Amino acid sequence: MTLLLTPAGASGHPWVPGDPTPPVVTPVIYGTLGANGWYVSNVTLNWIVEDPESTILETRGCGATTLVADTVGTPFTCYARSDGGEATVTIRIRLDKTPPTVAAIPARPPDANGWYNHPLTVTFTGADATSGIDTCTQATYAGPDDANASVGGSCRDVAGNQGAAGAALRYDATAPTIGLLVVKAGKRSAELHWQVSPDTQLVELARSPGRKGAAETLVYAGPSEAASHLDTGLRAGRKYRYRLTGSDEAANKATRTVDFLARGALLNPAPGERVSSPPLLIWTPVKKATYYNVVLVRGRRVYSAWPVRSRLQLSRAWVYHGRRQHLRPGLYRWYVWPGFGRLSAARYGRLLGGSSFIVPR
Repeated sequence: MTLLLTPAGASGHPWVPGDPTPPVVTPVIYGTLGANGWYVSNVTLNWIVEDPESTILETRGCGATTLVADTVGTPFTCYARSDGGEATVTIRIRLDKTPPTVAAIPARPPDANGWYNHPLTVTFTGADATSGIDTCTQATYAGPDDANASVGGSCRDVAGNQGAAGAALRYDATAPTIGLLVVKAGKRSAELHWQVSPDTQLVELARSPGRKGAAETLVYAGPSEAASHLDTGLRAGRKYRYRLTGSDEAANKATRTVDFLARGALLNPAPGERVSSPPLLIWTPVKKATYYNVVLVRGRRVYSAWPVRSRLQLSRAWVYHGRRQHLRPGLYRWYVWPGFGRLSAARYGRLLGGSSFIVPR
């Protein structure tokens, strides 16, 4: 507020004895004052003009005024004259009733398929045509998982008005789960079965060593509805590792591995496996075979049998050629031949293969 006082002699009017002072001009403002000298509501301006020593002879610009439109600064001047002289008061009113507009700017685009899968920082920026932007906030969303998540922020203008905005987002930072991964041996093949959580969208199965000398080969990739895969072309006696990866829509991943020793025709136990109880011998069936001959060797032949199915459960003790035998600690080798027709005909096919197991001490 600027107050200008003009002595009587300067205006050309005669000096009045008994009133040595000009009028007193006081602005009276009704409105809500915000920050930094700005008003944030309609403003009504009145003037009080008084001179206790003489009569007010003239006023200009001293009527009531209401300001409703935003303005960076509108000047108002009140002039008054009395027998004591002249007074001029000028004030400037700054009015900003409009909150700033606010925009949310994520620090990065969605991580996968419209989803965010790790904490996201959102910066809020604003625009204000009258008083300008003072401050804006920043926020970080880090959960919980929610397909309809949002993060809010605001900006404040110099006048103290505040505007707000929100950023909608889909958030999932939780990986799916793999509850099961098992492998069943086949003849130079592996049949894998798995169970994954319902949120799993994609399943990938890799094998190492891979095909054609590769360190790793992706042997299967497909939707989560598939729960098994048969991998063929394995080399008997070679150790393989299968790695199953499950991914959800937000590209969160879960991984599980299983090691496997490839078999030939003799499937169980695995070659060189250490067994703590009499093992169940299993081999691949041969078409048209009516029986099989199974031979067990521990240094020398200690057992022979002719089962009709492609499996045989060993015992802890048995009799072979009139001698009592026991499943003692040591290295055992076993061999299987297919038989055709009647057992008495002794018509055998080619050796299916040989394998081994160990009974530890």
